[in-house]
Amino acid sequence: MSAPLTILGSGMAGLGLLRQLRALDKERSVTLITADSGDDYSKPLLSTGFTKGLPPERLAARDALAVAESLNAVVRTQTRVDAIDTDSRTLHIGEERLAYGELVLATGASPMTPFEIPKSLAGRVMTVNDLDDYRAFHAAIGALGRPARVAIIGAGLVGCEFANDLLAGGHRVTLIAPEAAPLPRLLPEPLGRVLGEAFRESGMGLSLSTGVAGLGDQGSDVIVDLDRGGSVVADLVLLATGLRPRTALAERAGLEVSPAGIQTDRQMATSAPGVFALGDVACVEGVNAMYVQPLQAGAKALAKTLAGTPTSVRYGPWPVLVKTPLLPVVSLPPPYPPARWRIEGNAWDLTALAEAEDGRLIGFALTGSCVRRKVELARAAPALLG
Repeated sequence: MSAPLTILGSGMAGLGLLRQLRALDKERSVTLITADSGDDYSKPLLSTGFTKGLPPERLAARDALAVAESLNAVVRTQTRVDAIDTDSRTLHIGEERLAYGELVLATGASPMTPFEIPKSLAGRVMTVNDLDDYRAFHAAIGALGRPARVAIIGAGLVGCEFANDLLAGGHRVTLIAPEAAPLPRLLPEPLGRVLGEAFRESGMGLSLSTGVAGLGDQGSDVIVDLDRGGSVVADLVLLATGLRPRTALAERAGLEVSPAGIQTDRQMATSAPGVFALGDVACVEGVNAMYVQPLQAGAKALAKTLAGTPTSVRYGPWPVLVKTPLLPVVSLPPPYPPARWRIEGNAWDLTALAEAEDGRLIGFALTGSCVRRKVELARAAPALLG
């Protein structure tokens, strides 16, 4: 009989792994422990809910009880693990000691907060990284009884997707970021500027090339002071300033970690016997790809390994489809800085090809009607982790 398996985390990684494992092994004892409500939902839907008018309960496919029943697992919600003893293969949960046979860390990543938030702004300066966060943010907007004025700090993937979603949902949005154009990690600046133009033409406010000097309040208004002068007045502030892998628990347990995540090999095994890492928290042979397709590939490979067939994960050349219907965007970020970006097209329909010194295609970015080239170009690009 296989040793009992414990999974920490009920996001797309943890639940995805459990589903994949149950397709191969329906009987193994599995305990899933999560610090949140344990609902089964698709995280990408969080940044489309306002456009579709979806309340939080519509985003959850199943609650934790239904997950436990359908996937034949023990699911412990609102439970925080304090420590991992890898020698005795034991989890510390308060005074409780819980033994594991094998352990998967699928604890994800947490939003970074680059500045101090005054206590007076609690409940008005928020992040949305899971369904519980979405519940709180949705409730805060609903409590206003009118369209909200939302300042979004950060113009990366999360910031741009929520900006598009909130604007389409009828709210007033201002996007604030220190970079000169949106999506600086996914798009060369000319394509980022085109996305910014699409946002502006749709009525979104943009305060780019500026940082945040501080946050304050004036009555019911939140005041975002900008470091280049001026301020943005909002009802709510959404922080979208990046994610950091949740490695603290692993680090305290003596596992090998870095700022990019818990270090694993191709079979998702960490430096401790019987302990694996998966999803946003895992850095697989130096690669941490916080996107859906690598996560799903990792879950599928790890399920086979846990079911008795050691399997190495492979990441293909998978483009990122950005959920900004105001201007369709697709990006396959190059694995290292390209020698040049070759940009073709006109107006909002642009193709940017990232080329190595020898002319090889190592990545691309597409906007507007050019997104239809994503399959063609992906076939010519190298795998992220071949």
